[in-house]
Amino acid sequence: MLTSNVTIMIVAIGALAAAVVLVDIGRFVDGGTKPPKAAAPDLSTNDMLAKLTSASDMDAVTADAIAAAKKRAYELHQRELKRLKEQAKRDAAARAKLKEQQERERLAKMNPSAGQNKDYGKKMNALKGWGRCWSSLLTLWNHESGWNERAENPGSGAYGIPQALPGSKMMSAGPDWRTSTPTQIAWGLGYIKARYTDPCGAWAWWSSHHWY
Repeated sequence: MLTSNVTIMIVAIGALAAAVVLVDIGRFVDGGTKPPKAAAPDLSTNDMLAKLTSASDMDAVTADAIAAAKKRAYELHQRELKRLKEQAKRDAAARAKLKEQQERERLAKMNPSAGQNKDYGKKMNALKGWGRCWSSLLTLWNHESGWNERAENPGSGAYGIPQALPGSKMMSAGPDWRTSTPTQIAWGLGYIKARYTDPCGAWAWWSSHHWY
């Protein structure tokens, strides 16, 4: 009887040892690369329900805290976007202002003198048949602009040798009205003819009213 029990025990121990060896061999063969069961992509319905159940017990306070954090992050992002847009506008405005200043400086270097502008004025006034009124035109535009084709009245915005108001009115005489002496003079003489007949009449009016 004792011999039989010992035999049974030896058989059982051998079976257990074989099972352990098989498990170890299996782990060695697959290199331990098989994902754990919980990570399997094909979860059963029961597994999915279990996950949903375990994840659905978040309390309202925690949920509110998460929502508040998301709101703060969104508002911070929007403020940063707004700041960047405003900075871009300021940079663009600064670049435009710099470009305008550089253009003014470039044009200033090639400006005709007042004397050259007066020469244009005298010739164009004569071509209109108003030679006798040259002194009136000379004096009139001396008062208005000093014969500076870029003269601008800071109060009214009147511009150029004839002080057109607004300056863009002179565009009817040419697209280069901002910088072209002949264009400005041509427009100014046209204005004088339409309103005062000739520079003699324009100067007589200016003498009484100090504008024309």
